[in-house]
Amino acid sequence: MISRLNSSLFETTATAGAWAVEIFSYAGSLSLLFIQTLGGWFTRRVRWAAVVHELWRIGVQSWFIASLSSLFIGMVLAFQSAYQMQQFSAEIYIASLVALSVVREIGPVMTALIVAGRVGSAIAAELGTMKVTEQIDVLMTLAADPVQYLVVPRLIAMVLVVPLLTVWADSIGVFGGFLIGTLKLGILPSVYWHMTFDPLVYKDLWTGLLKSLIFACIICTVSCYEGFQTRGGAEGVGRSTTLAVVNSFLLIITADCVCTALFYFIGR
Repeated sequence: MISRLNSSLFETTATAGAWAVEIFSYAGSLSLLFIQTLGGWFTRRVRWAAVVHELWRIGVQSWFIASLSSLFIGMVLAFQSAYQMQQFSAEIYIASLVALSVVREIGPVMTALIVAGRVGSAIAAELGTMKVTEQIDVLMTLAADPVQYLVVPRLIAMVLVVPLLTVWADSIGVFGGFLIGTLKLGILPSVYWHMTFDPLVYKDLWTGLLKSLIFACIICTVSCYEGFQTRGGAEGVGRSTTLAVVNSFLLIITADCVCTALFYFIGR
């Protein structure tokens, strides 16, 4: 009985240790790729034509879905908060609740998740296809750095576009709450806008923008890394695409939790 218990404990510890090693190894690989990308950005010549192309693909082509999602999220927030606020005759505070929720959390996170699902998966699939068809090996044979050639333009575009999309998503989300507050709940437009901007401070805006920058770096780094690690033909491309999206989602939520704790609770 004791030997069986010791064996089970040993297996559990070994499994946990293997998981820990894998997580730290993955984090280290992502960090190395990110540092190498930053080095290429600031020390070598950037392909600005590729950056413009990525700006169009990441920003313009993601604009509509980000706008539509943010509009409905703002409306849903207003509906859900109204369900409780009406019990206390506090409908005017719906504007403040929607504004703070969207600007601090929902705007940056939802924008990042949309970009990760739409663009991050495409990046992983594109680089994965290049990997399995040996196009990346050809770049290395021609003395071209794959990170400088493929990752740096995507990181620059991601860092520029995701904060802009976040600001736009914040505005559309607040407007969605305004539509419900004024048209459905009967709040005066002037009162709604006053209760929207009164609780907001500059800290709420810059923390949301800082989160969006962190999320942009996570999406680009994870997607490019998974693309570079692709093995096994078409099946490997699909696996890398799935890993890129899932890992990006997990890291975005984790980073959001850490940032929120740092900005609003630690050191107060």
